[in-house]
Amino acid sequence: MDDIQQEIFELALKKMREQGAYDRDAYKEFIGETIGYFQEKGKITDDDDYEQMEDELLNRWSDAEDLLAG
Repeated sequence: MDDIQQEIFELALKKMREQGAYDRDAYKEFIGETIGYFQEKGKITDDDDYEQMEDELLNRWSDAEDLLAG
């Protein structure tokens, strides 16, 4: 699951850079969108605990902030 979480994290950061959105609200929005996208594509199924995954990713905001600033 960690690989998928990392993919979601990186894709959300890419979207944030493309949109020029660098705040916590945008991060939360893009994490949610990306998880939804992965569900549509079948990379995440109902068997996966995507709510916990989302919580863990949201807790990485400080990592995202550092990467976006750098």
